[in-house]
Amino acid sequence: MKKKASFAAGLIIGLCVGLIAAVAVGIAAYRHYTRLIAPGKVVDEFTIQKINLLSDVIDTYSYDYMNDEYTVEEKRDGLYRGIVDAIGDKYSAYMTAEELAEELEDNAGVYYGIGAYVSLTEDGYPYLSGIMEGTPAEKAQLRSGDVIVEVDGESVLGWDLDEAVAHIRGEEGTVVHLKIYREGERDYLEIDVTRGEVQSQTVAHEMLEDDIGYIVIAHFDYVTIEQFAEAYKDIRDHGAKGLILDLRGNPGGLVTSVVGVAEQILPEGLVFYEEGSNGRRIDYPCDGQNEIDIPLVVLVDQYSASAAEILSGSIRDHGVGTLVGKNTFGKGIVQDVKQLSDGSAVKLTVSAYYLPNGDNIQGTGIAPDVEVDLDVDAYYDEGIDTQLDKAIEVLRSQMK
Repeated sequence: MKKKASFAAGLIIGLCVGLIAAVAVGIAAYRHYTRLIAPGKVVDEFTIQKINLLSDVIDTYSYDYMNDEYTVEEKRDGLYRGIVDAIGDKYSAYMTAEELAEELEDNAGVYYGIGAYVSLTEDGYPYLSGIMEGTPAEKAQLRSGDVIVEVDGESVLGWDLDEAVAHIRGEEGTVVHLKIYREGERDYLEIDVTRGEVQSQTVAHEMLEDDIGYIVIAHFDYVTIEQFAEAYKDIRDHGAKGLILDLRGNPGGLVTSVVGVAEQILPEGLVFYEEGSNGRRIDYPCDGQNEIDIPLVVLVDQYSASAAEILSGSIRDHGVGTLVGKNTFGKGIVQDVKQLSDGSAVKLTVSAYYLPNGDNIQGTGIAPDVEVDLDVDAYYDEGIDTQLDKAIEVLRSQMK
C-alpha cells in the first residue's frame, strides 16, 4: 500500500471550511494583533486582507450543499487547523479546549478508548505503535504496527495525530469501526472495537529463568516513573542478576518521565540535551546515585520512538547496556503545548534533542548493537519471540 499524506491538503480544507466563519470580530482582532508583530511574519496586514477577500468570495458565491453540516465553531476550528497544518510539520497541531483536556487526561494515565498507542508513519498515516494488555484493542486482536486507513468509514488522509486520537476515542460502550492495513495481509481488515475505560499501566514486569529480570515500558507518562521504580525494586528483591528492558513499540511520551526513569539506572552525566531555534541549550543531567550494577540489555524496534530513543540512546552512550532488535524510529525532536487564552492550544515542535555523545537521531534512528528480526508468524501463531530470545542469549553471555 502506498502511504501518502499532504499537509497542504489540510490548509486547503481548513480554508474552504473555516473561512466561511471568518466574521468581522475575528478580523478586527487580527488587525489589532498585526500592528504589534514584526515585518516578515506569516500573519500581517496582507494576509488579513487576503483572508477578508477569500471570506467575501466564499460568502457570496459558495453553494452550501452540505446544508450546514458543520457548526460555525467547527468551521472556525477548520481555519485554525489549516493555519497550523501549513507549517508542514506532522507533529504540530491545533487543539480545541476539549482536545487539550483529552491530551492532559491521556498523560494522567486514565481515559476512554481502545487501549492502543497511536503514532504517525513517515507518510502521515496513524498506526498502532503499541497495544495495552487487557484492553479493547487486545480483545479485538489489533496488533502493533497496524496502519489505520479509515475510522468509522471516514478516510484518515490528512489527519494529524490529535485528530486521529480524537476520532478513535469516545464514550465507554460505544463502537469504533477501523479499516486496517496489516503487513502480510492481502486485503484491508475491517475491525469493530468497543470502547472502554483504559487505565494506563505503562510498565509490566516478571522474572525469567536464570535470574533474569524483564521490564516492559509501553509509554512514558506521569505514572511511569513510580511504576518503573516498583517494577525495578521487585525484580531486584527477587534476586535479578541481569535485566532486559523492553522498549519495543514504545512511541515516547513525557520528557520528565523518561528523565525520571533514566535517573534510576544511569551513571552520572547527561541523559540528553535540547536546542531550540533560539540556540538555547537545556541540559537534562543524571546524578548517578542509582547507577545499575547488573548487566542490561535493551530491546528496541522500528516503533521505538522519541522518549524511548532518548533512554535507549543514553544507555548506549554511557556504555551500561546493549541494544538488541531493529533500528529505532528516528524522532529527534520535542513538542510542547502552548495553551491560548480561550482554552484552546497549539502543539508545536520547539526543539531538537541530542544524545550524550551529541547525536541527533531525527530521521535516522538508533542502530542496535545486535540486529535481529521479529518472526511475526512465529510470535502470533506459536508465542515465540525471536527478539526476546536473542536478548536473553546476549544477557546470559554477559552474566557469566
